[in-house]
Amino acid sequence: MRDSSAETGDLTVTSTVADGNRGYQDVRWRDGTAITVALWLFTLLIYLPTIIDRYDGMGARSILLDSSTILVSMMFGMALFALFRASVPLPGRVRVVAMILAVLAIAVLQSAFDLLFTGFVAHNLEQRWLTLPQDLRVTYGSALNYTGVFGVNCSLFQLAAARRRASRQEREFAEFRATAQQAEVDSLRLKLNPHFLFNTLNAISAMVVTRRNAEAEQGLEMLSSFLRASIASHPDAAAPLEDQLQLVGHYLDLEEMRFGERLVVTIDYSDDVADLAVPPLLIQPLVEAAIRDGVEPSRLPVHLSVSARRNEADLELRVSDDASRKMTDDALGAIENIRARLRALYGSAAAVSVRTDRGAVETTLRLPAIAA
Repeated sequence: MRDSSAETGDLTVTSTVADGNRGYQDVRWRDGTAITVALWLFTLLIYLPTIIDRYDGMGARSILLDSSTILVSMMFGMALFALFRASVPLPGRVRVVAMILAVLAIAVLQSAFDLLFTGFVAHNLEQRWLTLPQDLRVTYGSALNYTGVFGVNCSLFQLAAARRRASRQEREFAEFRATAQQAEVDSLRLKLNPHFLFNTLNAISAMVVTRRNAEAEQGLEMLSSFLRASIASHPDAAAPLEDQLQLVGHYLDLEEMRFGERLVVTIDYSDDVADLAVPPLLIQPLVEAAIRDGVEPSRLPVHLSVSARRNEADLELRVSDDASRKMTDDALGAIENIRARLRALYGSAAAVSVRTDRGAVETTLRLPAIAA
């Protein structure tokens, strides 16, 4: 018997490792280096007037020596970044405490270095530096200043990592949404085709049994054309409207063969919309719902119309029928699915409206007119 608790533990460890790896992707050495160099150059720029004033009359050599300590500050800044990056897997509170202690420790180390550097220069290079570290108050002030700057340094690391994380999550969400949309399209294809094929093959079989061989042969040719067009279409990309209307036309040809005079079809579109891009399987679910809910139960002829028109910068697709029918859950689900897909692709630029009048149903889709 399999140990489910052990399996759960493995999954937890795997998830933690995966989260840690994503965290390291957000904390990049390139970002840390750029932030540290820019921050300390900016700090040097701010303090440069004070440094120049401090060595007034002492020459450029003293100014350059004092300014050169900025390179050591940058090295300490990169050491802080290394600690920041290493702390990625730690829990939030533990990580905050660790980074605060790291900032304080590095500030003290930087202040100690400054004190030693000042003593070295004073005794070996510039005797006039002997008066700079007059007492410990200078070191205390330096430590406080360094704590502030290194704290800002660490905060910028966190800001850069947060921006990287937000960008990555937005990209992953977009990929997830595209995958979900593709899954919906695939689901529609699997749902539509078996139902349609079953009814079509039954109709052709009935023709063969009743020795209407010419009609059966014509039905097989139409079915072959529909399947060929269906296979040739790409479910993961928008296609020209004309191609999708041809696919719907093949579908309705077969349904006309099955229902005879009970189904009257009109497909109407203008030349200026033929090459406009339309998401896959946008029209066929509406047509299939009209056949299933309107034509199949009706004993009277049903007129089903599919039309496409351009309205300024928009493309309007309309599917209507005059059958006396109620909107079933399947039909409402198909409309809601189309509405969600259009919203995901075009936002508020697309819309779906449904109008019913004495059982007749008219569904209008509005989306941006974009060339394929």
